[in-house]
Amino acid sequence: MSPQLKDVEKAGLRSLRRKRNPGDIKPEDFFNDTEVLRKEFARLVNAPDPKRIVVVPSVSYGMANVARNLGIGRGQNIVIAAEQFPSNYYPWQRVCEETGAQIKAVAPPDVLAGRGKTWNTRILEAIDSNTKAVALGNVHWVDGTLFDLLAIRKRTREVGALLIIDGTQSVGALPFDVQSIQPDALVCAGYKWLLGPYSIGLAYYGEYFDNGTPIEESWMNRAGSENFSRLSQYNGDYQPGALRYEMGEHSNFMLVPMLQKSILQLNRWGVANIQEYCGHITHEAVNLLREKGFWIEDEDARSKHLFGIRLQGRDAEKIKALLQKNNIFVSFRGDAIRVAPNVYNTDKDLKKLATLLSR
Repeated sequence: MSPQLKDVEKAGLRSLRRKRNPGDIKPEDFFNDTEVLRKEFARLVNAPDPKRIVVVPSVSYGMANVARNLGIGRGQNIVIAAEQFPSNYYPWQRVCEETGAQIKAVAPPDVLAGRGKTWNTRILEAIDSNTKAVALGNVHWVDGTLFDLLAIRKRTREVGALLIIDGTQSVGALPFDVQSIQPDALVCAGYKWLLGPYSIGLAYYGEYFDNGTPIEESWMNRAGSENFSRLSQYNGDYQPGALRYEMGEHSNFMLVPMLQKSILQLNRWGVANIQEYCGHITHEAVNLLREKGFWIEDEDARSKHLFGIRLQGRDAEKIKALLQKNNIFVSFRGDAIRVAPNVYNTDKDLKKLATLLSR
């Protein structure tokens, strides 16, 4: 999880106090804040229509809507990257068990040299005429390996497959352009690189899902729900665009203002600037670690805000104890240390990490 911005914390406290007097919450307030949130997120990912963006509580929720409306059958397959995050695996496992379809988990090569490039090639080769969807992150959550979404999107169009993206590990720190990549769905948790609170996220759904069935039937997702005096006059039509997929109680009067505030700040900073900054503060440390025999993916095959340091046989438990003793917080994933710097870090932080590992 990311640290919490002070402005985000203040927004949460203001919202908490607001509930003291529910008479101050007007009917239009159930919709206004989420409209602003959609517009800010649309700006962040360059999505032309905010109505295609919905509030979700988690990636698993957003992916469940995709899975329910995938329309996959026996003999078809879903291509994923090996060992990607479980929320972008379990929905496809369930669908395949129910339909007789198949998951094709594409593993990276055993050889480290050119690993990222070869992994991308393997994914492209795995997509065939029976592929219904490719479900990936923009980067791999373990070591930041970049997936070439433009090339993958081109290949999915050739075979008529969908492109489903879990943006949790990248959106907010690595530029993502909906109009360029044209994903069929993009789902992001809010608590990582969006610098927001836990239990809220955002999802973009493309035209393929316009006439689908949501996993829940919320009154707010029906046409005309803004008119509280007519709610008992049930309406069979949904709100326009992708809004049928929005979670119940999406107004969330505490979490929505917090996430709105954090994304507003990201838009002020500029995501490209964040990625450039992460590259700046990690450059010297990465070079030092390579000199000491650690392996880190080539710069053009990984993100700068999330990368893995392969231990090459070193004692992971000993290293973990050393880093914790020196107040350095990283993740251990398999035989790699996952490093995730952002704007709250400096080059001194990374140099301290590299110096300790070099011992």
